[in-house]
Amino acid sequence: MNLRPDLAAIAAHVRPNSRVLDIGCGDGALMAELEANSGVDARGMELDAALVERSVSRGLSVVQGDANTDLANYPDKAFDYAILSQTLQTATRPDLILDELLRVGEKAFVSFPNFAHWRTRAALMFGGRMPVTRALPVSWYETTNIHHVTIDDFRELAKLKGAKIESAWFFANEKQIGAPASNWRAEFAVFQLSR
Repeated sequence: MNLRPDLAAIAAHVRPNSRVLDIGCGDGALMAELEANSGVDARGMELDAALVERSVSRGLSVVQGDANTDLANYPDKAFDYAILSQTLQTATRPDLILDELLRVGEKAFVSFPNFAHWRTRAALMFGGRMPVTRALPVSWYETTNIHHVTIDDFRELAKLKGAKIESAWFFANEKQIGAPASNWRAEFAVFQLSR
């Protein structure tokens, strides 16, 4: 299966035969990949009813739920990994979601678009308008993004929350790039965390 680069990075680092909760799982692409190739016991939570239906029709264990409120229903350390891909910036309180991820999972993966990418900065500086880019493909009035997070912001949040950053991957043009100057070079990032 051809996964988005952030999902491929996550899939490559999830231990085989582990328990995974994919929050904001979309159509279940990551879950399907993990179940098929790593023997993972994957569960999903998705807000969009149509995506829940699509995931369930693929034989995946997905429930409709809102990460802002429904993670509280899961017991502590119920999963080896809690995954939040391209969803943090849509959360009402990203700081509280991060707490919940690290409560329900032994480890967490978080991926998000980097609002400090140079194209975003250039669109604001030279065009005076909110950007439409590969990583941010819709206009400001259509987007579900309510919190504009940067790589440096996320590192600071992790530190504030007492989360250890175990690994990080950065991407531009759908390819992995190095960590130096990633806050302005990367279109999106993936972090692996623990507490």
